[in-house]
Amino acid sequence: MSEQNTTERKILVTSALPYANGPLHMGHLVEYIQTDIWSRFQKMRGHKCTYVCADDAHGTAISLHAEKQGISPEEAVARINKERIADFGDFHVEFDNYHSTHSEENRELSSSIYLALKEKGHIASRTITQAFDPEKQMFLADRYIKGTCPKCGAADQYGDNCEVCSATYSPTDLKNPYSTISGATPVDKDSEHFFFKLTDFEQFLKEWTRSGTIKDETANKLAEWLDSGLQDWDISRDAPYFGFEIPGEPGKYFYVWLDAPIGYMASFKNLCDRTEDLEFDEYWNKDSKCEVHHFIGKDIVNFHCLFWPAMLTGADYRAPTKVNVHGYLTINGEKMSKSRGTFITARTYLDHLNPEYLRYYYAAKLSSRVDDLDLNTDDFIQRVNSDLVGKVVNIASRNAGFIAKRFGGQLSGTDCAPELTKAYMEASETIAQYYEDREFGKAMREIMALADKANAWIDEVKPWVVAKEEGKDQELHDICSTGINLFRLLTIYLKPVLPAMAEKAAAFLNVDTLNWADSQSLLFNHGINKFKPLMTRVEQPKVDSMMEDAKKLLESMAVEAAKKDDSVEVSEITKDPIADEIEFDSFAKVDLRIAKIVNAEHVEGAAKLLRLTLDIGEETTRNIFAGIKSAYAPEALIGKHTVMVANLKPRKMKFGMSEGMVLAAGPGGSDLWILEPHDGAKPGMRVM
Repeated sequence: MSEQNTTERKILVTSALPYANGPLHMGHLVEYIQTDIWSRFQKMRGHKCTYVCADDAHGTAISLHAEKQGISPEEAVARINKERIADFGDFHVEFDNYHSTHSEENRELSSSIYLALKEKGHIASRTITQAFDPEKQMFLADRYIKGTCPKCGAADQYGDNCEVCSATYSPTDLKNPYSTISGATPVDKDSEHFFFKLTDFEQFLKEWTRSGTIKDETANKLAEWLDSGLQDWDISRDAPYFGFEIPGEPGKYFYVWLDAPIGYMASFKNLCDRTEDLEFDEYWNKDSKCEVHHFIGKDIVNFHCLFWPAMLTGADYRAPTKVNVHGYLTINGEKMSKSRGTFITARTYLDHLNPEYLRYYYAAKLSSRVDDLDLNTDDFIQRVNSDLVGKVVNIASRNAGFIAKRFGGQLSGTDCAPELTKAYMEASETIAQYYEDREFGKAMREIMALADKANAWIDEVKPWVVAKEEGKDQELHDICSTGINLFRLLTIYLKPVLPAMAEKAAAFLNVDTLNWADSQSLLFNHGINKFKPLMTRVEQPKVDSMMEDAKKLLESMAVEAAKKDDSVEVSEITKDPIADEIEFDSFAKVDLRIAKIVNAEHVEGAAKLLRLTLDIGEETTRNIFAGIKSAYAPEALIGKHTVMVANLKPRKMKFGMSEGMVLAAGPGGSDLWILEPHDGAKPGMRVM
C-alpha cells in the first residue's frame, strides 16, 4: 500500500510559467494537463494540495511583442492573461491561483532574495562587453543577433550557435552580423553587470541533484555542468528592459530568469494573503515539512535544478521536494512546426474537439521519464474511441437502460460478481501509486484492463438475453446494478484525467462526490438518474478540420505581420494558394523572368527587407525590395538565380522605388524560400 493515504500531506504544485508573448499551444498543454492530473489526484486522496501558476511577463521579447501591437507591455500581458485563463479553464486545468510575475508580490520577493544573497556575499559585479544596437539604443541578447556562421559559412545563424554545423561561438565571431530588431550592425559596448555566484553552491548542488529530488537521467545531464565547473550567472540587464529594477542600481533590471521562478512563490503568496488556512512561511521556510513539486520541460532543467535551488538556499528558503521533468511534443512523428502546419493552438483544438479527448490521450502516453510524446492523429482517434467510448462509457450505456425501464432507476442490493468487484477495489492502490509516480500511461493501461474485464463479464452474462426470459427480473436487476457499480469505480479512477465526464457521471449516479476512498464501497439500493451520453466518438472530419484551421491560422498570422510591416508584400510571405479566380488571359499578362541576384544588402531601418539588384539580361538590372531578411543573409543570395515578376508596376516605398517582385514561398520567418530555377537558367529567360 502506498504511504500517501496514511496521513494528510501539504503539497504546493507548480507548472512552468508560460511566457506571455503568444497563444498556448498543444506543446504547452502536455505540462499543464500532466500537472493538473497529478494535483487533482492528490486532492482526491484527501491531501491539502495547492496548484499555482502565473504568466511569465518580463523580458525584451515581451516589450518587442507589445511594441508591434502598438500597446504597452502591461496591456499586452493583460490581454494574454485573459486568453490564458480562458484556454486553461476550457481544458479543465484547475489552478488554485493563476497570477503574473509582473506583480507587487514578485517585486518584493525578488528584491528581498537578491538583497539576502548580496548580504551574504553571493552577488558580484563586473564590466562586460556586449553587442549594442545603435538604432534601437539597446543591448542585444544573442538570439537578437544573426549573421554568417564563422565555421561553416551558413547564412542567417543566431549569435551563439549554428543550426547547420552545430558550432558554438560568440556573437562577435559572426560574419556580417545584424540586429534582428532593427537590421542595424551591432557595435560593442561596455556595461556593468551583476552576477549570482553559482560557484558558491557547487557542493550543495552535487548533493541535492543526487538526493532523489530529480530522476537519475536528469541528474546525469546536470552532472555535465557540475563536473565541468559552474560559471557565475548574469542576473542583470540594462535599460530599456521590461522587468523589475534592481534595488539601489538605477537603470539595471533583474534578468527575467531571476524573477520567473520566484513567480511561483509570488503566486502562492498572493493566494495566502487571501486565504486563511494557508501560511506562506509554513511552505517556504528552510525547515518546512510541506512539499513543493515543480513540473517543467526538459529545456529549462538548468534553471530549475541549478540556479533555482541555489538561490533559494542562499536566501535561507527551502529547496524543492521534487522537480518533475517531461519531454517535448511531436505531432505525427515530427516536431511542432509552423511551416508544416502542425503548430496547433489550444483554442484551435477547442474549436473542434472535446478537451477531455486530449487529456486522456496525453495521460495514456505520459510516463515519469523525460521522453518526447507523439500526438499521432490516427492513434488519437482510435485510442479515444476504443478506450473511453467503446470500453468505459459502454459499460454504463449497456446497463442503465434496463435499470431505468425495468426497475424504476433503483439499483439492487446484491453484488452478483464479487470476485470482479473485489479485483476492482484491490486495484485502487496500484493505480494510486502509478498516479503518484507520474506513470500515467501505466495507470490508464491498468484501468482499461479492468474495463476489458467488465465488458467481458457483461458479454458472458448477456443482460439483453436475460431481459427476454421470464422469471429472471432479479437476475437482470443484479447484473445491471453490478455493471453500474463497475462503471462507477472506473470513473473514480479516471476522475483526475476526465473531471468533466466524472462530474456528468456523478449526476447520473446521483452522488455528491467521487473521491478516491469511495472506490472501496459499492452502491446498493440506491436511486440513479436517467442516463445521458457521457462522451461521443472522435470524428475524423473534425480532426481534419482542426489541422486545416491550424494551417489557416498561421497563414492569417503571416498576412497580419505583413500588414504591420509597411514594406513587405503579403504575397511574399503567405502560402495560401487560393484566391479569387482569374481568367487565363489575365494570368498570361504576368511576365515571369529568370533573374540573377548580383547584389543584396540590408535596408537601414527596415526589419524585414533586403534590397536586391537583379540582372534580367541584356545588361538590364532592376532594384527591388523583398521581405525575406528573416530567411536569408544578403551574402547568401548573391549569385543565385530566382524568378521575378518583371512587368509589375514599380511601387514607391519609403525606402525607395521597387521595380518588381521576386517569388517566394513559405509561411514566413526563417521558413521562407525564394524560387530557384534549375541549372542552365539564364537571366532574361521567360518562365512559361
